[in-house]
Amino acid sequence: MRIGYLVYQIVFDILPKTLYNKTVMKQLISSVLKRRPKDPTYVALDIGTEFVKALVFKIEDGKAVIRGVGRQRQRLGDMHGGAVTDISGCVENCAKALDVAEESAGMVSDYAVIGIAGELVKGTTTTVHYERLKPKTRIDLNELKNIVNKVQWKAFDQARKQLAWETGHEAVDVKLVNASIVDVKIDGYRVTNPLGFQGKDVSIGIFNAFAPLVHLGALQTIASDLDLELLSIAAEPYAVAKSVGSEEAGEFSAIFIDIGGGTSDVAVVRNGGLEGTKMFAIGGRSFTKRLSQVLNTSFSKAEEIKIAYSKGELEKESEVMVREALEADTEVWLSGIELSLSEFSDVDLLPSRILLCGGGSALPEITKALEGKDWFKDLPFAKKPQVSFIKPEEVNNIVDKTGEIKNQQDVTPMGLANLALLIDTEEEVLPSILSKAVKVMQN
Repeated sequence: MRIGYLVYQIVFDILPKTLYNKTVMKQLISSVLKRRPKDPTYVALDIGTEFVKALVFKIEDGKAVIRGVGRQRQRLGDMHGGAVTDISGCVENCAKALDVAEESAGMVSDYAVIGIAGELVKGTTTTVHYERLKPKTRIDLNELKNIVNKVQWKAFDQARKQLAWETGHEAVDVKLVNASIVDVKIDGYRVTNPLGFQGKDVSIGIFNAFAPLVHLGALQTIASDLDLELLSIAAEPYAVAKSVGSEEAGEFSAIFIDIGGGTSDVAVVRNGGLEGTKMFAIGGRSFTKRLSQVLNTSFSKAEEIKIAYSKGELEKESEVMVREALEADTEVWLSGIELSLSEFSDVDLLPSRILLCGGGSALPEITKALEGKDWFKDLPFAKKPQVSFIKPEEVNNIVDKTGEIKNQQDVTPMGLANLALLIDTEEEVLPSILSKAVKVMQN
């Protein structure tokens, strides 16, 4: 059991209610439990539609060293389309997954990085072109801050308008989740640090992920109820895309597709820069529901059959029946991928490499659909894309000491763990300025 829960239970069960003020006691206990440790322990929480996954880790020599792994299946009503629908149910499931991970690790978590997904999480790259009045003067810190702020507020306005259009509510309260520098050019010449350069035309591209406040608030409540200090909430496709590929960030390009229980998340990375993310509400549960209807069986039984089919454990006759039942939904899913990629209208050429992760990607129909059809013909691909799974060992800066991380279904929480290494460690000027702008917008 979580330490906070245990302390509260002992205090509240033993003492007469007349002897304490519940709110004051909680605040007092929390303050004791949350004293900033010298050697903190972190947890990456992937609160998925189908499973909660918890990775407990320490940061050692610039690596996230995983010491404990915990998983807990969600109930059907706890999540929908990647978003929390029952906070108390999710807290209970997260606590169970965390208990297993912490017991395995032999340590209690202090800080959490939590993933967020769902159709209303919007990630896009915004580029601002800035013409300098005095091109012969050198770019200084104040000028750079001004340019970054312009980019950020332009992106914020675009995100609010997009969500207002999609939801039908004009006053959607959105907050910035993640931000990352994608590209910086001066007179067409790419630079990593614009300070001190001369030039007339400056362009800065920044990837931003925004989410409705209601979704962020639910995750903040979950962290609080688990007695965890929230280090960051991260858009899951952003976390995956940032954690895989060459750390030199030069020429790495790929399309990431993370198929979870409730959603499929798409991220496009070109030349080391994240162009944007798209999400749509078709995931593993959609296929399970189809099987449940066709086979006239319960959802849980259909899930067992789907997993057995993915592992090639069904008899021939049953395998054919399941394959035929899933074909139509696979076509719909593939249409969602086509539509998502077509929305990257600013991308001249899409990467010809597709990397899959998430539990839903294990379904054989997924790779067959991506490899066996001409779905890509109407999209800006130079050639037919090659499809492969992301292996856990391909995630940057992660060391698994448990031996329990074995396939692509754990890549997303590993990506969240990788982000913990980047938070509050930016030493370069431009990321530092962006970090400060982000904190202003988040507050």
